Amino acid sequence: MDSRSARKHQAILDAATTVFLDKGYSGASMDDIAKLAAVSKQTVYKHFADKEKLFAAIVMATTDRIDGMIDLVAEVPADADALDENLTRLARRFLAALTQPQVIQLRRLIIANADTFPALGAAWYEHGFERVLATLAATFERLTGQGALKADDPMLAAHHFAGLLLWIPVNRAMFHGGVQHTEADLDLYATAGIRAFLAAYRAPGSP
Repeated sequence: MDSRSARKHQAILDAATTVFLDKGYSGASMDDIAKLAAVSKQTVYKHFADKEKLFAAIVMATTDRIDGMIDLVAEVPADADALDENLTRLARRFLAALTQPQVIQLRRLIIANADTFPALGAAWYEHGFERVLATLAATFERLTGQGALKADDPMLAAHHFAGLLLWIPVNRAMFHGGVQHTEADLDLYATAGIRAFLAAYRAPGSP
């Protein structure tokens, strides 16, 4: 793909993301996407055979953003004396990344179309959030081996960690149709979530 074609390809993806998030899958049209991308509808079809393939492309493209989160999780220090501080810092950044308005919108869009495109929803979860959970589990297993945590089932601990942080802001956003939290709320969820997590998983005798 030459540079000009690559620019058009990206313009179509960007336009499609905006249109799908704004109008949903059923309400979006290839005409809307072509107009926003400033290309012909034929050009859109040249890059993507149909609306379903374009929808799949914009959904799966978002999983690339998970790489930064995975790096963040994997680099949690093992210093037992600063475990509360280290995990709370991770929790705040975790919440900030996963409660961004576009992430919330995309989550809602995928859930709304899960019955229509179950394989796509499963692929997005597997290549996105499930990778984060796996990295969390590996991190908790490492911290357990170093005596900072006691996580007999690291994957279950990863689910508990994510649930304690995300349950309130994500569910509020899902049911209210938009972000319902403030930065102060996220700080509270991070601090309280880590306190509850460590009450369950801190290794006996650990500081």
